[in-house]
Amino acid sequence: MSTANQHLAAPPEDAISALDFSPNRPTILAVSSWDKNVRLYDTNTPDKQPITTFEHKAAVLDVCFGNDETQVFSAGLDQLVKCLDAETGNERVLGSHKDAVRNVCYSHSTNTLISGSWDSTVHTFDPRASTAETGSYPQTAKVYSLSTVNEKLVVAMAGRAVDIYDLRKMSEPIQRRESSLKFQTRTVRCMPSGEGYATSSIEGRVAVEFFDASDESQARKYAFKCHRQVEDGVDVVYPVNALAFHPTYGTFASGGGDGVVALWDAMAKRRLKQYARQPSGIAALAFSNDGRQLAMGLSNGFEDGKEGDAGTVGIVVRTLGETEGRPKNMK
Repeated sequence: MSTANQHLAAPPEDAISALDFSPNRPTILAVSSWDKNVRLYDTNTPDKQPITTFEHKAAVLDVCFGNDETQVFSAGLDQLVKCLDAETGNERVLGSHKDAVRNVCYSHSTNTLISGSWDSTVHTFDPRASTAETGSYPQTAKVYSLSTVNEKLVVAMAGRAVDIYDLRKMSEPIQRRESSLKFQTRTVRCMPSGEGYATSSIEGRVAVEFFDASDESQARKYAFKCHRQVEDGVDVVYPVNALAFHPTYGTFASGGGDGVVALWDAMAKRRLKQYARQPSGIAALAFSNDGRQLAMGLSNGFEDGKEGDAGTVGIVVRTLGETEGRPKNMK
């Protein structure tokens, strides 16, 4: 398969907050933005225009798919958690928080939608029920990122706190941890294998950790520096805004405020590839469910203090080569 980058048309008018591919149709991509909109694209269409757009009353901070390409969940500064029907255009408010909703993620294992908020709570929902909200669980700090795999949920919070839950019993976390990274957590993503997760920080580092609490397993965890550029003779450290695991190979991509995307082999502790620097920071990343496409959301994250200047905003979708993202030791 040839490698190629394509730019989607009519990108958001403000910073991109999240990207997610459909779990069953690998060319359907959801994009959320600070411009108050959720856009759906089909990366196969010739004109690359959005196929559907949904509007919030305030900035949208996260988006994810449910069971298929028609079920989309979004949330943001309007404090609402919404279910969007991409087929009919209908919208439904599933619930709300008392502050901005930073994250939504969907567990296919338990058919549960989870939201995390700056009000220091996590809510759970059954989107199939007429009364969708099934629980509200206080956290120790503001929620900055969520990720789920199988029945596990990882909640990354302010103060470098990381709690791990079993979604079947949310009353108490099964593990409470402190991040291996010394600075504020930017994002967390679970390994598709279910072995563990990766976190990133505002200070150009990524940590790889494992769920198994045994000493032997915990000895495998590690952290490394990345997304640093020498500019005018000065080493500039950028936040690592985005992480995404390849669904087949278990390798992962990182995206930084430096505009660079890199591919990493988590088990071999090595970088596989680094792509050309983009004109803006990398705000979000997503692999398609077949692992053949990598979407990159380009926009500055205001880490330079220039609030209101999102820079060049765009969505780049890369079609991966046959061995691109594959670990070196995999035949």
